[in-house]
Amino acid sequence: MTEQNYNPDKGYVALLGWSLNAVEAADKFDRRYVVVAPDWAEPYCQEHNIPYVPWNFERLNDRSFEIAQTLKDMGVDVAIPLFEETVEWAGAINSVLMNNPRLFGQAMLLRDKALMKRRAQLGGIRVGIFEEAHDREDVVRFLKRVNQTLLKLDGDPNDPIHLKAFDKAGCLGHRVIRTPDEVDTIPDEEFPVLMESHLDGWEFAVEAWIHNGKICFLNISEYVTLGYSVFVPATPDLEKYRAQITAEIEKLIKTFDIDFGFVHPEYFVTSDGTMYFGEVAYRPPGFKVFELLERAYGFNAYQGLILAFDPKTTEEEIKAFFPKEVVDAKGYAGCFGVYPRRRVVSRLEIPEETENHDYFESHELTPPLEETVTKRTAFGTHWGLVYFFGEDPYVLRDLLKHQEELDFYV
Repeated sequence: MTEQNYNPDKGYVALLGWSLNAVEAADKFDRRYVVVAPDWAEPYCQEHNIPYVPWNFERLNDRSFEIAQTLKDMGVDVAIPLFEETVEWAGAINSVLMNNPRLFGQAMLLRDKALMKRRAQLGGIRVGIFEEAHDREDVVRFLKRVNQTLLKLDGDPNDPIHLKAFDKAGCLGHRVIRTPDEVDTIPDEEFPVLMESHLDGWEFAVEAWIHNGKICFLNISEYVTLGYSVFVPATPDLEKYRAQITAEIEKLIKTFDIDFGFVHPEYFVTSDGTMYFGEVAYRPPGFKVFELLERAYGFNAYQGLILAFDPKTTEEEIKAFFPKEVVDAKGYAGCFGVYPRRRVVSRLEIPEETENHDYFESHELTPPLEETVTKRTAFGTHWGLVYFFGEDPYVLRDLLKHQEELDFYV
């Protein structure tokens, strides 16, 4: 890492959690930064001259104030959460750094999916039916009640319900339940969970950078298959909802009192154009969407994150930094998460048709460590990503969809 060209008039930021791409972006930027990460990151930080403070992000406890005080004494202006697990830490730290206790309460709302949905409802945002479950009986009762509400008759197939962990990122701990029998498969340790009715519609995600309560840049990420593939910017079919989506994000900013930073919400749009709120995260999305944005637009989304969080950022900087949505994109960038399709695999083999496609760019797949593929419970973790880039969003969309039928591990 290089000796910095700091701008002393700009903020000093703390990155919470370990992300090499975020560190590299910060290192090339004009802000002072420090990485707050578990102690396993220390040797790497020392070796590469990365400013570092050790901290283990277990549950918030009475020592939480300690890290806030440490950063305050160092002169840090703001803490930026990079992962779901560091969101409430950032809230706790920023409430001390900025002398604003409300920021901690806000972070708790952005972490607990049940509280988040209630707050959204109070703000007049449309959400599905949801409830908390403490045991399997609660789940069976909710499944029955949802289907009763939908006036299902005996023998009609049930409408599914979704179960999600209260405070995990994205697809982790997500299950779809259709019958009472499936409820028996839920392990005890997953409770309590959030249950919600199934929303029919097109699910998509948004990434919005916020400064002084206003949106500086709003990206719409199009999912091809949830948990498998995403690309940016979206097709014109989804982009046509941009004005409506922007209005929804403005409602979200107002409802959750968000003055600065970054939000990553998920929505459903139904065939008649009604928007339903799924959930919102106050940290970068998974599936390398920041990297895809850089490929499509050429700006570094992590540096955008630092700008949006830094209280010393000016309007002029924001205007100069962010491109114009959609029109400034040089093309469409997407990625596909690979899951082995066979139960036993011995080697990695990239399909020829994938590698030879004009849109194929790179992959980060590694040879398998074990031969037996562990069974996926709910949505598992993919084995690595394959990246594509091209001019035509529809070609890209079909290409990403087609990857689901191919074997990368044989």
